[in-house]
Amino acid sequence: MPYPPGCSDNPGSNRPERRTALVARELARYKGQLDEVGAGYTFFWSGRQKTERWDAGVAFAIRNDIVGRLPCLPQVINDCMMSLRLPLRGDKFATSISAYAPPMTSSDAGKEKCYENLHALLPTVPKVDKLIVLGDFNAHVGTDHAAWQGVLGPH
Repeated sequence: MPYPPGCSDNPGSNRPERRTALVARELARYKGQLDEVGAGYTFFWSGRQKTERWDAGVAFAIRNDIVGRLPCLPQVINDCMMSLRLPLRGDKFATSISAYAPPMTSSDAGKEKCYENLHALLPTVPKVDKLIVLGDFNAHVGTDHAAWQGVLGPH
């Protein structure tokens, strides 16, 4: 793979400063926890253990030059959530959360637990940090998608 999935970079670009620096992604086919280096990026992902039914997982793909400046590695919250603290200019930081909510076919208890975990995680983010929440919340608005025009699509 020449560059992270979901990234539209041209790896032969002569403008490296404009290349994608961070990708947060739902990964439903990877198991366990892993970090792997390749193609100028380090991939960190987490998911359900191999003994469980596989239906969740999240990942960050981070450009290697940024990985070396991270104050700590991405933190695994659970199989559907990770957080990452990124240094910005000066002494400022951004905390990014990669989340994947269970699909509509999952139990209500499973979906509720995911949102409870997110609500528990948010207060732990330093108030001075910029907060970026990324992911797939499997939200459905039914036939009333017109009310959400420009925010959510009909699918």
